[in-house]
Amino acid sequence: MKNLLAGSAGTIAVILIVVVVLVLAMLLLVTLVRYKKCPSDKIMVIYGKISPNKDGTYRSAKCIHGGAAFIWPFIQSYTFLDLTPLSISVDLKSALSKQNIRIDVPSIFTVGVSTDPAIMQNAAERLLGLQLKDISELAKDIIFGQLRLVIATMDIEEINTDRDKFLEAISRNVEGELKKLGLRLINVNVTDISDESGYIIALGKEAAAKAINDAKISVAEENRKGAIGEANAQMQQRINVADAESKAIEGENKAKADIAQSKALLRQREAEAMKLAVAAENVQAAKAKEESYAAEKEAEIARATREKATKEADIIVASEIQKRKIEIEADAEAENIRRRARGEADAIFAKMEAEARGVYETLSKQADGMAQLVKAAGTSDEAVRLLIADKLENLVATQVEAIKNLKIDKVTVWDNGQSADGKTATANFLSGMLKSLPPLDDMYSMAGLKLPKIVSPEKVEETKQPDNE
Repeated sequence: MKNLLAGSAGTIAVILIVVVVLVLAMLLLVTLVRYKKCPSDKIMVIYGKISPNKDGTYRSAKCIHGGAAFIWPFIQSYTFLDLTPLSISVDLKSALSKQNIRIDVPSIFTVGVSTDPAIMQNAAERLLGLQLKDISELAKDIIFGQLRLVIATMDIEEINTDRDKFLEAISRNVEGELKKLGLRLINVNVTDISDESGYIIALGKEAAAKAINDAKISVAEENRKGAIGEANAQMQQRINVADAESKAIEGENKAKADIAQSKALLRQREAEAMKLAVAAENVQAAKAKEESYAAEKEAEIARATREKATKEADIIVASEIQKRKIEIEADAEAENIRRRARGEADAIFAKMEAEARGVYETLSKQADGMAQLVKAAGTSDEAVRLLIADKLENLVATQVEAIKNLKIDKVTVWDNGQSADGKTATANFLSGMLKSLPPLDDMYSMAGLKLPKIVSPEKVEETKQPDNE
């Protein structure tokens, strides 16, 4: 029972560990999937269940620019607001100024979604889900209204002459209204200002005429001053001519002396400068030549080293190639010799093997034939006799070959007649000649045969002796 309880407890512990691991893995996966990063050119708007502010108020959305946040599943979602600037062309016509003169003010406004935290909240509440085209149209309507309002509070002279004040007023009014939507004004560019009545043109003509008249008055005044000054100058000239001439001569002489001294000093300084310049040039030329020679020396050394390395590389590479070629040719020749030797050895072995098989087959067949012969004869001796009897014809033919060309009719025997044994000289000659042949009688006897009496006189004598006795 204790073992059963212990086993159940172990199983439950394992199940709990697996469940905990699965839960942790799911939490990690959800964290990785729902942790979102905001690009630098967008604003990430998180909406749904949003935590309250520090003051206890609730927000409809949470805006993040340049960062990341965890999006709670099921209770939160997210989207992006584009920070791409919008260029809006505002062609305002017949705008009523403070002087009740209608003017045309074509301009170009550049706006974009603001990254200020408070203004981003307005953008999330009022621009979320709108296309850039829709945002542009909405901003355009606001700009038209504020631009008319600014023009209505200013004179044409201020608008035309003080452009900085005009642009500052436009920026202040327009940006204040754009912030309510979550936008900010980036740039204002007023291209031209004109009116239907020609007031601005008349102002220009008036200013031009005034400038021309002022210029003419200034010219006349200057001419008058010039004439008076010219008369006074002539008078003063006459008074001062004599004094000036005397002083001029004295000054001229002094000036000539000063000039001569100055020229001498100038020449001296020019000579010193020339000497220094020539010395500097010579020094620089010497240094340049020294550097040039050193560079040429290093270049020659480098060239010699390169040429030496090139020649050594050519010789070594050629030698290596020749060596490798000889080794390959030697290996190929050795391989050919080995192959030829193996081929010749295989041929000799095959020939000898065939000859051995032939000899073996011949001897085997002969042995089989001898066995059959012995079996047929009954004994080995009888078998030998049969073999000799079979070869007698060949043996006799061989014996006859020895004397077949002997011409008996050409043989002359000189004798005195019969010998003591009663044989004639001719008979003795023939018997002796036959005795010179191999002993056929023994061979016949081995075969159990006997030679004819005409070729075996001794056998005849032996057979006659019993009769004589």
